[in-house]
Amino acid sequence: MKIGLIGLGKMGMNLLQNLRDHDIDVVANDLNADARTEATTYGASAAADLPALVAALPSPKIVWVMVPAGKPTQATLETLGQLLSAGDIVIDGGNSYYRDSVNRHAALAEAGIHFFDCGTSGGQSGARHDGNFMIGGDAATWPTIEPLFQAVAQPDGYLFTGKPGSGHYLKMVHNGIEYGMMQAIGEGFDVLSHSDYTYDNAAVAKMWDHGSVIRSWLMELAQAAFEQDPELSAIKGVMNSSGEGAWTVEEAIRLHVPTPVISSALMMRYRSEQTDTMTGKVVSALRNGFGGHEMVKQ
Repeated sequence: MKIGLIGLGKMGMNLLQNLRDHDIDVVANDLNADARTEATTYGASAAADLPALVAALPSPKIVWVMVPAGKPTQATLETLGQLLSAGDIVIDGGNSYYRDSVNRHAALAEAGIHFFDCGTSGGQSGARHDGNFMIGGDAATWPTIEPLFQAVAQPDGYLFTGKPGSGHYLKMVHNGIEYGMMQAIGEGFDVLSHSDYTYDNAAVAKMWDHGSVIRSWLMELAQAAFEQDPELSAIKGVMNSSGEGAWTVEEAIRLHVPTPVISSALMMRYRSEQTDTMTGKVVSALRNGFGGHEMVKQ
């Protein structure tokens, strides 16, 4: 199988290596020339622009897009809509808003192009090995691309969710849950830091990750962060957000579904922009651990 991959950032470059590990030929493109050069060191071929990428692919052409959500994704898909032909396939693996994905599916369908919205979880390490994917789109075309996900996902780590938009919708809710989980972990360590007792935060996180009810990858990441900086004193407690939590809360309001934990976690993200807290430090460190998201240094 041979596919095109657009976007060689933190997630895209790791995904490229994952694809190459499974003998999937990749034609890679990125605006950054150095990234294109790096892609060739992993056995991919580099395309200087999107016309060259499309021209290098066999039919039906499969193009996986891993660029930032919003305008970059929209511009990329509009260009692909002009370059691809009926029967070709586009996968959007970014954190796009599900309503945008529904609209993009309809727009590309007018040209006979099959569009799949793919929520990607597991952070950079998941993109590199054993990822997690939630995919919506055309059921009849799904078997054509399923081997890609069988190759790069963890066993039972991908799910075809059906209707267009359903993959990104599921990822949106997933990220809302993630907000609540990280907020609870951060608050727990905040209580410990204000108590009359002296705790080794890294040791606590390690112990909780071995057999306790709250053991998780997030707890493992907390341990790693505290081992590097026991009080996380080098970073500010600013918890940036990329939008999915807000989308989840907006959807919950639309559906009249109470989501007090996720809503509160979202509000605390906004509050962290104003005040430095241990909660914010922990969540910031966790986001950096699993996704390489930038931390605000002291």
